[in-house]
Amino acid sequence: MKKILLTAMSLFLVLSLFAACAPKADTKDADGATIKIGINMELSGDVASYGESTVNGIEMAIDEVNKAGGINGKTVEIVKYDNKSDAAEATTLATKLMTEDKVVAILGPATSGAFKAEIPVANDNKVPVISGSATADDVTVDASGVKEYAFRICYNDSYQGTAMANFALNEKAAKSVVIIKDSSSDYGKGLAESFTATYTANGGTIVTEEAYVKGDTDFNAILTKIKDMEFDAIFIPGYYNEAGLIIKQARALGISVPILGADGFDSPSLLELAGAEALSDVYFSNHYSSLDEDPIVVDFIAAFNEKYGQDPDAFNALGYDLAKFACDAIGRTSDVTGEAVKDALASTTDFTGVTGSFSVDENHNPVKSIVVIEMQNGEAVSSVKAGL
Repeated sequence: MKKILLTAMSLFLVLSLFAACAPKADTKDADGATIKIGINMELSGDVASYGESTVNGIEMAIDEVNKAGGINGKTVEIVKYDNKSDAAEATTLATKLMTEDKVVAILGPATSGAFKAEIPVANDNKVPVISGSATADDVTVDASGVKEYAFRICYNDSYQGTAMANFALNEKAAKSVVIIKDSSSDYGKGLAESFTATYTANGGTIVTEEAYVKGDTDFNAILTKIKDMEFDAIFIPGYYNEAGLIIKQARALGISVPILGADGFDSPSLLELAGAEALSDVYFSNHYSSLDEDPIVVDFIAAFNEKYGQDPDAFNALGYDLAKFACDAIGRTSDVTGEAVKDALASTTDFTGVTGSFSVDENHNPVKSIVVIEMQNGEAVSSVKAGL
């Protein structure tokens, strides 16, 4: 019996030594020469346009950081995955990035639903996740409080909806509006709600609110219904996929009033879907304008054009700022761990980016201005920065 007991104790000690020597699941590279940042982005699927544009901006920024010597002498390594515009896939990839790839932060996803899906994984693994374009109000804070490991560098839907309601009233003198919203997304519903609250509180009238769902292509029933109504503008809280077709079909029916939208309009596909002729008297809130004459913006546009052979859109700019924002925070940590990076992100003040300068507030949101872009004949012809 004693022999068996001694054998068992010896085996236990050996296993304990192996366990003590086994690598721990932390977020540092074994050699300490590189810093890994994850990308969890929509590179295929319904909103691939957003993900692809964002990644182009991210990769350009990381190239610049590495060419300038990296972060405190360490090279930044990107680990990139395609979540296929699917929230469940985004969650799976977040787990892989944190537990297997050992990243210290994840950039993306681009959309609110997919981004929110990975936040529980971030909390469990103490690795911050940051989005450049997840605008839903409850992305970083909800009824239970601030989401400790979730950050964004874009303003939220309430801010956009309120800004566009004020724009409709004050800049377009629109006293009555029709809303045609995407009822299948939190994005569309949130924008419609905040627009309506501000617009009606300031004397505006919502003539009717119509709804569609993602994937719809024929909007003639809605447009025929509203055609003979009296209204001064149309507000479309939704993404470019459907908005482009709504605009095209509305103009074909002779509806010529101003059409307002939000950052979901920002995609080259909007022009392809609507056609240049239909895209006149169209206005949408955005995070950035290529018409901005700020030297930072001018230099960014020139560098992006040299690298990719085309002018950058807002998601390119947000991706660029997203990467620079993450690198700035990492550079301010003495011990590069997910928790340390989270603390640095939360304490960011006066960060200067292409999409504006901002500080991070107590809800992990940026305090920044908004841009409203005017389109005529398919081209952006003016932009105005505004607050609320």
